[in-house]
Amino acid sequence: MNRNLKDIPGIKYGETDNFLLIAGPCVVEGEEIVFQIAEHLLKLSEKYRLPYVFKASYRKANRSKIDSFAGIGDEKALRILAEVKKRFSIPVITDIHNPDEAAVAAQYVDILQIPAFLCRQTDLLVAAAKTGKWINIKKGQFLSGASMKYAIDKVRDSGNEKIMVTDRGNMFGYQDIVVDFRNIPAMQKSDVPVIMDITHSLQQPNQEAGVSGGNPEMIETIGKAAISVGADGIFIETHPDPANAKSDGANMLNLSGMDALLNKLVAIRKTINSFNN
Repeated sequence: MNRNLKDIPGIKYGETDNFLLIAGPCVVEGEEIVFQIAEHLLKLSEKYRLPYVFKASYRKANRSKIDSFAGIGDEKALRILAEVKKRFSIPVITDIHNPDEAAVAAQYVDILQIPAFLCRQTDLLVAAAKTGKWINIKKGQFLSGASMKYAIDKVRDSGNEKIMVTDRGNMFGYQDIVVDFRNIPAMQKSDVPVIMDITHSLQQPNQEAGVSGGNPEMIETIGKAAISVGADGIFIETHPDPANAKSDGANMLNLSGMDALLNKLVAIRKTINSFNN
């Protein structure tokens, strides 16, 4: 495991050579389903001795249509995330969208995530940095891995060294995303952990219906490739019923498929580590 990631508050199995798992539903839909997903993923992280961070957005600001589901209410959702942290003793990550949200969300979670479309927003990066929390910067779909150096520097220059970055592919035409795996070692040159988002990188955005499509049958392929080239972690959105998820269901993995996927990725990581020892 990347030495820096061991410092995430509440992280378990930080002494292992396994990758970091960031996983959960796209958005907080309600208390019951969030606890169901968190409990299931925690058991899998214990089974495979994976350092685990629970992920869910408390609000979705980037929606195709004005009537798309955005959340159940900020305070209610943040309180549910805080309860996940308390009940399951695991760290929690959530997105923020403007500078004013940073200090508020930081009261409830361990890691603040900067959405890909906002990774160049200086005020947002500085506000997040000043909370002293871990910051996960999603690489913009319009940026190379090398150019993420400047987003990283904004957080560092604001006095915060607790940084990870996450690749989620690059736009290819108007309705597809591709992954350039050269971006993983390129971003690692900034001496930060690099995570691969293996679900959002399979989005098919800008569909005529106003709802993003996806290609979830390729999740395993992207995950295997990311671990093979040395990603420090995997980011994945999962749901027990993706077809009826409130957000991004088209590119999520069914919760029932997580065990088989992690089994394969952990085996690949073990093989890669054997070559490096």
